[in-house]
Amino acid sequence: MHDTDHTQRFLFDDTDVRGELASLGESYQHVLAKHPYPQPVAQLLGEILAAAALLVGTLKFDGLLILQVRSSGAVPLLMIECSSEREVRGIARYHAEQIAADAGLRELMPDGVLALTVDPKQGQRYQGIVDLEGDTLAECLSAYFATSEQLATRFWLHADGQRARGLLLQQLPVDRLPDADERAASWEHLLTLANTLSAEELLGLDNETVLHRLYHQEAVRLFEPQPLCFRCSCSRERSARALVSLGEADANVLLGEHGGKVVIDCQFCNQRYDFDAADVTQLFAGGGSEAPSGTRH
Repeated sequence: MHDTDHTQRFLFDDTDVRGELASLGESYQHVLAKHPYPQPVAQLLGEILAAAALLVGTLKFDGLLILQVRSSGAVPLLMIECSSEREVRGIARYHAEQIAADAGLRELMPDGVLALTVDPKQGQRYQGIVDLEGDTLAECLSAYFATSEQLATRFWLHADGQRARGLLLQQLPVDRLPDADERAASWEHLLTLANTLSAEELLGLDNETVLHRLYHQEAVRLFEPQPLCFRCSCSRERSARALVSLGEADANVLLGEHGGKVVIDCQFCNQRYDFDAADVTQLFAGGGSEAPSGTRH
């Protein structure tokens, strides 16, 4: 794994605040390589990729985190999935003819809604939804946490089509600063310093340099980086289960409509899975529990 793809946690020793930095290079390029995204869309995808990576670092769960933004505009969908193993994949839907070169979030995704879903392997699925009311994805995610019951959390997200980077600060439960006024003042002080960080600095500097530039007068502990990678969760077996879920009659209709072959394409990675009449017969003869043994794709 290339060293640009990781998350890295840091902690302030003298106050109740922790942070996370995310960097995506190769994984971001894998996502962009699957579709010819216009630059404004590629930038949004990078920002939401970085956000998902940051959130996985702060949430303790075993499963899947899904960030999804829907709108009525030129970009009707952004969706990122990030597993607890820090495996990411993502996709955007867009209308290229409606996208101006300098368009921002408000222009691209009017009437937008952000959904954050945590889907654990065990336990109950959780979803939170908030309207997109900020000028950037970072502002919208910060507002989501401000309106939830969770700890105060702020995001800084930037992407340029080559690299995606993110910074997160989050208040911790009361411990080192029990006085409410001191706690609030410390939080605002750290936010004010973080707001001085430019996009060029976050995209161009390593984590140690970023933290030194912002917080050289603070006691900060930087933990070991955790690697990220692009990986799609599609498979022939999952595609077969999707086909079985249609029912045998509908599967046979699809065979007839498409020249004796059903093709299932993964929208995330462009992998293609073909099922012919023999495959479909085998699927339903076996009760639909297993995919055909062939490896055609």
